[in-house]
Amino acid sequence: MESHTVTSKDGTIIGYHQLGRGPGLVIIHGAMESSLSHLQLAEALSSAFTVYLPDRRGRGLSGPYGSPYDIQSDVDDAAALIIKTGATNVLGISSGAIIALHACPQLPSIKKAAIFEPPLSVDREACVQSMQRFDAEISGGKPSAALVTAMRATEMGPAIFKYFPRWLLEWMTTAAMSSEKPPPPSTSPGSNSDPSTVTMRELAPTLHYDFEIVLSLSDEASISRLNAVTTEVLLLSGSESPPYLRSAVDRLEKVLPNINRRVNFTGAGHGVTGNKDRRGQPQRVAEELQKFFGV
Repeated sequence: MESHTVTSKDGTIIGYHQLGRGPGLVIIHGAMESSLSHLQLAEALSSAFTVYLPDRRGRGLSGPYGSPYDIQSDVDDAAALIIKTGATNVLGISSGAIIALHACPQLPSIKKAAIFEPPLSVDREACVQSMQRFDAEISGGKPSAALVTAMRATEMGPAIFKYFPRWLLEWMTTAAMSSEKPPPPSTSPGSNSDPSTVTMRELAPTLHYDFEIVLSLSDEASISRLNAVTTEVLLLSGSESPPYLRSAVDRLEKVLPNINRRVNFTGAGHGVTGNKDRRGQPQRVAEELQKFFGV
């Protein structure tokens, strides 16, 4: 696996990993993830594709978010990588799927896009309240509390967690963060080093921007405008994912004009595209992607 960088439109360095050989495929990860969150999926695809795993801003090899921020920054980052590599295929995962959907009309070079559970069908009022609480907890130096707020808002984690008291979830989160190994000291945004991990503590502040993406683009008018996406699309979902995520894919089925088909991974949840240690099923997902992308 190689590590490289590309410079985005505003000068921000975007780092990415590259592996495999064949037509180019860019995988845009979701919230609380980094480029390495889908390494096993990339490995499963590497015999047929050159796979590019970018770190979105604020993570791993990439530079920080700027101010003011909107989704166009993420689209510009994807565009810089796609133009540099000549990739024509994109997989967008969760909030990364929203970025992919908005990149497609701007980048006609994208021929096919696989879209996995973009969080578009949300309770917007509840999302605003959760974001405000999350931001206050982050600014107050309480990342464990902030992550619990985000987990409950997004209905992530094992189903049994919803029965746990908040203090217990915060204690468990603090313990999990304490057990993580930090990246090597030589790692810096935009370098060609290969961080072995991006920790929960580092990822936590980036959730603010995922909240912003969802809130700014999940209204009915924004979803309706996605009918401008004429790229051929494969819709992906998990039968055990939270209902609001499955509803978002249902909504896209009615809006997007060029859907190849929809694949529902029976028995799988929102983590199905990820690495196995995160309850992913990368080989299963790779098989469907190979069918769609034509290899």
